[in-house]
Amino acid sequence: MDQKRLFAAIAISIGILLLFDLYNRPAREAQVQRQQQVEAAGQQAPRPGPDGPLRTPTDAAPAAGEPRAPAARLPVQGPRVQGTLSLRGARLDDLVLRDYRETTAPNSPLVRMLAPREGGAPYYAQWGWTSADGRTAVPGNDTDWQAEGGPLSPGSPVTLRWDNGQGQIFEIVLSLDSDFMVTAEQRVRNTAAEPVSVLPWVRVRRERTPPVEGWAVLHEGFTGVLDGRLREVTYASAKDEAAKRAGVAFEQETTGGWAGFTDKYWLSALAPVDQTARVRATYRATQDPGPRGPEDRWQVDFSPTGPVQVPAGATGGGQAVRLFAGAKEVHLLDRYQDRLGIPDFDKAVDFGWFYFLTKPFFYVLDWLARLFGNFGVAILVFTVILKALFFPLANKAYKSMSRMKTFAPKMQEIRERHKDDPAKAQGEMMALYRAEKINPASGCLPIVIQIPVFFALYKVLLVSIEMRHAPFFGWIKDLSAPDPTNVFNLFGLLPFDPAALSGGYLHLPAWALFMGVTMYLQQRLNPQPPDPVQAKIFQWMPVIFTFMLASFPAGLVIYWAWNNLLSIAQQWYIMRLEKQRTGAPAPAGAAQTPLPPAKPKKKAPAE
Repeated sequence: MDQKRLFAAIAISIGILLLFDLYNRPAREAQVQRQQQVEAAGQQAPRPGPDGPLRTPTDAAPAAGEPRAPAARLPVQGPRVQGTLSLRGARLDDLVLRDYRETTAPNSPLVRMLAPREGGAPYYAQWGWTSADGRTAVPGNDTDWQAEGGPLSPGSPVTLRWDNGQGQIFEIVLSLDSDFMVTAEQRVRNTAAEPVSVLPWVRVRRERTPPVEGWAVLHEGFTGVLDGRLREVTYASAKDEAAKRAGVAFEQETTGGWAGFTDKYWLSALAPVDQTARVRATYRATQDPGPRGPEDRWQVDFSPTGPVQVPAGATGGGQAVRLFAGAKEVHLLDRYQDRLGIPDFDKAVDFGWFYFLTKPFFYVLDWLARLFGNFGVAILVFTVILKALFFPLANKAYKSMSRMKTFAPKMQEIRERHKDDPAKAQGEMMALYRAEKINPASGCLPIVIQIPVFFALYKVLLVSIEMRHAPFFGWIKDLSAPDPTNVFNLFGLLPFDPAALSGGYLHLPAWALFMGVTMYLQQRLNPQPPDPVQAKIFQWMPVIFTFMLASFPAGLVIYWAWNNLLSIAQQWYIMRLEKQRTGAPAPAGAAQTPLPPAKPKKKAPAE
């Protein structure tokens, strides 16, 4: 029986490691595919490519001898965003978020969502057209647009206008809501005597590879829901695929949907206004020469599946697409999903494979945080609720564990009495288990129950922007970040950072130590494994978990420590009741207590 328990413990440990490894992989491996392009009116459809959206915009000065004034800019003013739009090239390339700062310091810079090409990390949205008939002049990346209205703000749309001098007037009507959504309607007024054929497009472009968190459980890169399926491609995978496909990492014709770039907390995404229209969505990755060598370029663009004909004297040749550029707030994404019909927009938050569990956990935690005014308190209350929900199951397990500890002298006596006959010892042990209704595997049950809860809560703390910079009490200013204290510098008394000097290894904060102590105390209440090897393994578990959780978000460590305290209280209470019910067995007399005989096995009837 001891060998079976050892094997069970090993299997559970391996299972935990495998689950952790599986959970630390990207939520879904992106399936990159490319569809055949359509033909319209016997003419191959123009594609957003080197001659279209993928061409690198430039604000560089023209040829020598032709000085040019700086690009005019249109102010963008919203309750939650502020910035400017460049009228040269029709690019929204300057946007900061008013509600979010880079650090917990009250005077730290606002989070920058979009940035111009003149900066170190260009990141912008742009609207334009490609000529499909080869003769229609379309606006370029250095075209100066005229603005009608401004600044761009909720309730005050702006129209950008450009006349190509051939009888076509290109227009982009922009509007901004009270949060992070810009709606753009593109159109062409054709006053000439002949029809024209154009391909409108809109893109979001990054001209540097952004820094990523590096968490395997967190997807960063291309993301979107196309034809009802979540499509995620990392930057590394996109580069590999694009090298095989002339710069195209992923392409799909889809009915509606959305696509864009996701960071840990921020999202820039495009979504057609008409979610019943067929459009082409493309993820692109290219390299352009730079002062320090090749530089990566990343792009998401939407366009119709074929060129758009604009008859003489008519208006057309456009599309209406929404641009989201802001924080991935769960309730806000839900509202956009419901109100604007953007499918599965909440999946921009990487809740992962445990979506069915993680998102409800978020809702409960967020509601409790609003109720108590503190996310840390919400975690404590949420843990109590979970303990109450699992109380019947855990109660049964703790009772069995308590009985195992009560009858430990009898078990030891059986092993000593039959140390030369393991089979007989195992038979008597099984008889004792049946007679006393003891489940030897029950000690693993509370840990097994915690695994999905631990991962789901870990995911909520990691990916939810609502947890970002959420304080607790004392020195915990951000529950989504590790506890900043460290025992190796006496919790700040010594003027150096051991973690920085050791590459992050010497980081042992106060809350992790407290969690380790509570885990040790809980372990002391459990029956000790009879096998010395198992006992040694279990003795080291609190130490291993203390160091393992030291770099985890503080909110997760607080949850684990608080859960241990509740488990200790529950186990102590159950053990006390069990002791009162059965009485403490005398050490000497317990060895002589007769055991009930094992029931003989029934022989199977002969066939």
